[in-house]
Amino acid sequence: MAFVLISAACESHQAADARKRIQPVYDRETGRLTLLKYDSNGDGKPDTFSYMDGAQTVRIEIDEDGDGLIDRWEYYTRDQKLEKVGFSRAHDGKVDSWSYANADGSVAKVESSTGRNGRVDRTEYYERGVLVRAEEDTDGDGKVDKWEQYEASRLALVAFDTRHRGVPDRRLVYAPDGDVRVEIDPAGEGHFVAAPDPVHAVRSRD
Repeated sequence: MAFVLISAACESHQAADARKRIQPVYDRETGRLTLLKYDSNGDGKPDTFSYMDGAQTVRIEIDEDGDGLIDRWEYYTRDQKLEKVGFSRAHDGKVDSWSYANADGSVAKVESSTGRNGRVDRTEYYERGVLVRAEEDTDGDGKVDKWEQYEASRLALVAFDTRHRGVPDRRLVYAPDGDVRVEIDPAGEGHFVAAPDPVHAVRSRD
């Protein structure tokens, strides 16, 4: 009986301590809860910030290493399901990539803002945690102009839209042994053929 009472007292103390680490913030006009600040490690500094719309969680920002900069952003839907998780690849507190999960928790795709301006210009697609393909807007016009395909994490093909038509017209095919084959599709109809040998072309003109 004494053990049970001690355990209950310890749990009660821990719960009280956890509550002390939580700082709620309310809208001054409406009284609606807008933010929960939480000190997860008890060092006296909040490191987890839950942005709220009343009882609904909108976004959670976390400083995982205690350096004062946010490292992880969690975004939630209206039905309180985790939609995506943001990261800072430069570890400077600025989100520049977002990961989406499958129903089983594995990574489905990762969006990145290579220009670190909030605009997604590269999307990577995964199957069973392995990168299988990627799409990228390399010139910032809002249209995909580069496509990558992977086989067992090995880059197998890179295609480019050099004529800004929205379809690839040139591609590099990588063999497992490292050889590279250049193919072209001038019409952009999906029918690629081997590109002319530059050396052979020069000799033919001579």
